[in-house]
Amino acid sequence: MLSFKGHAAKDLCDSQLGSTRRSFLRVGGAGMLGLSLPQLLQLQSAQGESKAGEHGGGPGWNKAKSIIMVYLQGGPSQLDLWDPKENVPDNVRSQFAPISTKIPGVKFTENLPRLSQINDRFTTIRSMSYTPNGLFNHTAAIYQMMTGYTTDKVSPSGQLEPPSPKDFPNFGSNIVKMRPIDEPMLPFVMLPRPLQESNVIGKGGTAGFLGKAFDPYTLYPSGDDMSMDKMERIRTDDLSLRDEVFDIRLQRRANLRQLLNEQMPAINHAVENFQLDQYYDRALSLIISGRARDAFKLSDEEDVLRDAYGRNTFGQSCLLARRLVEAGTRVVEVIWPKVANSDNHSWDHHKDLSKRMKTQSAPMLDAGLTTLIEDLDQRGILDETLVVAVGEFGRSPQRGVSTSGNNNSDDGRDHWPYCYTAIMAGAGMQRGLVYGKSDETSSAPIENPVHPADLLATIYHSFGISPETMVYNHLNQPRELVKGQAVTALMS
Repeated sequence: MLSFKGHAAKDLCDSQLGSTRRSFLRVGGAGMLGLSLPQLLQLQSAQGESKAGEHGGGPGWNKAKSIIMVYLQGGPSQLDLWDPKENVPDNVRSQFAPISTKIPGVKFTENLPRLSQINDRFTTIRSMSYTPNGLFNHTAAIYQMMTGYTTDKVSPSGQLEPPSPKDFPNFGSNIVKMRPIDEPMLPFVMLPRPLQESNVIGKGGTAGFLGKAFDPYTLYPSGDDMSMDKMERIRTDDLSLRDEVFDIRLQRRANLRQLLNEQMPAINHAVENFQLDQYYDRALSLIISGRARDAFKLSDEEDVLRDAYGRNTFGQSCLLARRLVEAGTRVVEVIWPKVANSDNHSWDHHKDLSKRMKTQSAPMLDAGLTTLIEDLDQRGILDETLVVAVGEFGRSPQRGVSTSGNNNSDDGRDHWPYCYTAIMAGAGMQRGLVYGKSDETSSAPIENPVHPADLLATIYHSFGISPETMVYNHLNQPRELVKGQAVTALMS
């Protein structure tokens, strides 16, 4: 069953507002100041909104109503996609030919024929870069990209501990907490795969210390990423009413529950049910409205559009992402492929890059991402929908060398966090901008480096949330939302 889960009262109240169960119990002290309980809660809420909005303004501020993060798990090669280099040694130069794009003087590789013809609609960042803490393995890099924070718990094998309630929240969890939706719709959806490296599953993909109420609604169909129409088989039973329960009967139950709650003492109601009531009501409205359930009906779309997205799990996930944001979802994260370091149709090209990039990864990306941007633009919702495509790092400039302890064939590239590429479109992002510049071998930025934390800060800025907003972790310690600066030069 779908549920908007809550924690114990302390966890429920540990938030950007700095409220705790103890602060509710001190309501008598507030009364001495002439504040009633409702007034106190209203004041705390207003303070929280002020914190989330301070230091705002400027290009791109508060233009995003939703975001689709296309997460290229495994780390795509910048040299073999959107930052090819010429007049370089053979073991650096891509085996794929460079092609012209809509922007004069800017080239992609032949792997992206469709994206090359719409790059005048998005910003290309060619200077993503960071120096890793310890081994630059997938899990540590994924956690950093999704939360804005690094962790020091990196073992010699490169793996991390599993997800923990103490983790920093996924950026989507922060957004839906600070910018809640009004519609009876799923606020945050993650599909069609979890964040994963080997047996570490979901690290960086939860609400962490914000509490499970802000976890994403996950949709992980069976099968691999090359399968056709797997998205048709997603089960959404928890978004439906059982046959024996009619809408009116469920509404009556809710009304009875509300009547009982009104008889509770005000303090007890605030302490025990202040947020739980909200989650119950949201779940109830979600089920009754059927809005979310209808969003999953991909069969309502024309076959020609479904074909354009690509008849594979990734392409249909991009289409579903568009349907979700159109229905009111705030955050959608399309996680692809199934496992960051898998050998099949992954971006982790340690071997057989020329074959796998050409026949598996690149065609799906080119079709799915191109059609997503075009579709949003044609429907008039790209201006309020931020689209981001990025991986946790790029690939090594030289083929056949080891940079992270992995074995690489002559036709393969290893991990490389020092320079890679990201795509951003919509919601105030400039069209046709190429930001930053890599050196002659795409080894390092030589202009305008952008750290993953800066990318997240830019996303928050787009939602009208200051990156400097203070949040409180599981120990009630203040922490910055993200230690990065919004790159407003990307925005208009």
